[in-house]
Amino acid sequence: MDENKNTPEIMLPTGESLVVSSSPHLSSSDRTSYIMGKVLLALIFPAAAGIWYFGWRAAWVIFLTAVFCIGAEALWCKVAGKPVKATVLDGSAAVTGVILGLNMPPEVPFYVPLLGAILAIWIGKQVFGGLGYNPFNPAVVARVGLLIALPGIMTLSPVPRGMDQNYPNVKEFRTPVDAVTCATPLSIVSASPKIKGNDYYAQKNFEKVDTPALVKEYFLGCKGGSIGEVCIPAILLGALVLIGFNLINWRVPVCYAGTVAIITGIVNYFCPGVTPSPLFHLVTGGLMFAAVFMATDMVTCPITGTGCVIFAFGCGVITSVIRIWGNYPEGVSFAILFMNALVPLIDKWSRHRPFGYRHRKEAAK
Repeated sequence: MDENKNTPEIMLPTGESLVVSSSPHLSSSDRTSYIMGKVLLALIFPAAAGIWYFGWRAAWVIFLTAVFCIGAEALWCKVAGKPVKATVLDGSAAVTGVILGLNMPPEVPFYVPLLGAILAIWIGKQVFGGLGYNPFNPAVVARVGLLIALPGIMTLSPVPRGMDQNYPNVKEFRTPVDAVTCATPLSIVSASPKIKGNDYYAQKNFEKVDTPALVKEYFLGCKGGSIGEVCIPAILLGALVLIGFNLINWRVPVCYAGTVAIITGIVNYFCPGVTPSPLFHLVTGGLMFAAVFMATDMVTCPITGTGCVIFAFGCGVITSVIRIWGNYPEGVSFAILFMNALVPLIDKWSRHRPFGYRHRKEAAK
């Protein structure tokens, strides 16, 4: 007996006739879990660097946030009647959890990863229908919520490895400080008075936190901040992995960082007492991590190359405005969240012209 007699025969196009079918016409054999595995591979570099600088407490925060995100997704699927195993095993919740964990200081209380997981999975993802339907990056939604609700916890971090009494300007850099935590460089800049003009006092306004020696240390990772944002070389290694696997559009991180550098460079040139140098902005805060791992999210990023440039430019402008004139020391999460809302319009403005397409006015002539 033929076991396959009831299986419908698959007819492949021979090229002799026109085949009309619905999209997508091009498909990939890569599964969601396979793609998320590659992203997790790229995240190993900033995670390892963060653990090196902050100790095993950082590893615990990353692990706890990932577990809470997976658990939050499983609970939502169970209540909503969705397939739990398939949804959890696609790896998207784990990636969201790791990215969110890397956006937290390593000394946060245990309830912060739990609250962040609920915000990311329930509010930022599943309420819109799950993976592929969320207009906002879930990790960004959670980080913005935590920054608004818990600004004190989210803007302080432990003194990292190598930041001791021999560190340049360590006394000023660690103000305000207690036995464990220190302020981030951007927090110090945000709390400093802004001096307009280009006189001697304006040029010396940020010399305690913005010197060539300090910028070098910031680049290598010796600064306060979130777990994943401290070491720039580790972030760049992760970027190479993502670009090598063709998982992100290189225009987004390059144009994002470039826009911030240009705007802050212009302001610093004319008013050095208002904001530090562009190199300071590039190596401090979460700019580089967000530009590589958060702004490039497949679901919430524009499709076309032109759209990616517009998106990244908008993120850079908003980030610069918040950092220079805003009340929050950091602006990347707010910038990405705002630009995520504009992605449908950006895709509409930047969509490619179909082959043979003629505008109605052109066709009427």
